[in-house]
Amino acid sequence: MTDCGCEKAKQDLEEYLRNEVCKTQHSDIKEHLASCPDCQSEALVATTLTEVVARACKESAPEELRDQVLARLRSVQATH
Repeated sequence: MTDCGCEKAKQDLEEYLRNEVCKTQHSDIKEHLASCPDCQSEALVATTLTEVVARACKESAPEELRDQVLARLRSVQATH
């Protein structure tokens, strides 16, 4: 197989990490990542960032804060 190169690997990295590339692209990018420390680092950063954002999205605001925000939104809506 032909190495896909850094530019191509970085361009398609997000789709690759979400398994949204075709099998050929997946194989090419996987092969490239296995031999390119720079792209491996970029993939690790992207994976870590995705995991952190996913965890943060699962957290909810404290009920008191939620109530305050909703009360403020209702107040603003009532005056407009």
